[in-house]
Amino acid sequence: MTAAAVAEQLGISPTAVRRHLDALLADAEAETREASRRGRRGRGRPAKLFLLTEQGRARFGHAYDDLAVSAIRFLAEHVGEEAVRAFAERRVAALVDPYREQISNEGAPADKAEALATVLTREGYAASTRQVGAGGPDTGASGAGTSGTGAQLCQHHCPVAHVAAEFPQLCEVETEAFAQLLGTHVQRLATIARGDAVCTTHVPGPAPGHEARTPNGGTTA
Repeated sequence: MTAAAVAEQLGISPTAVRRHLDALLADAEAETREASRRGRRGRGRPAKLFLLTEQGRARFGHAYDDLAVSAIRFLAEHVGEEAVRAFAERRVAALVDPYREQISNEGAPADKAEALATVLTREGYAASTRQVGAGGPDTGASGAGTSGTGAQLCQHHCPVAHVAAEFPQLCEVETEAFAQLLGTHVQRLATIARGDAVCTTHVPGPAPGHEARTPNGGTTA
């Protein structure tokens, strides 16, 4: 996020926000990168974006990580890998099932992704969405690119990142659940568990030339 966006959300002055951000930078709890420019290039330098480092994300806490890893490792050794996947499926279901109807009532996959981001934020994932234009590849915080239209679902915090680093089934099942919820194939571009700055999932938009059906049977371009 930019310093101005942080200031707007917190309701304090940009000057005050920059003092806090400078402190986070000095403590290696945040880092910066330049925002990618879309469309026509204006004058001036590109906006500076601030994002948390691994050290900064640790402030959110990863309580019981060692215990969780040991428990799942025991499950894998004594019951089998299928038990780990079953556990991951049960966990994701408990996370999203209470909101399934709320998300399904949205229209396009991008709208559903925005509703899902709201749910994930409520559950501690600090999620957001952003639109991806048709003008070419778009690059997320991880450096992974994708082309075409659609949206990117970004999870800026992952409460189980340290566990998922050893057991990627948690990420795999989560991605499958997102695809089912959104009613479309999705592509996981980056994960915090693999060392990326943000968990990024691409949600494709309509194919070029696709005509969406309206309730009265007509079409929209």
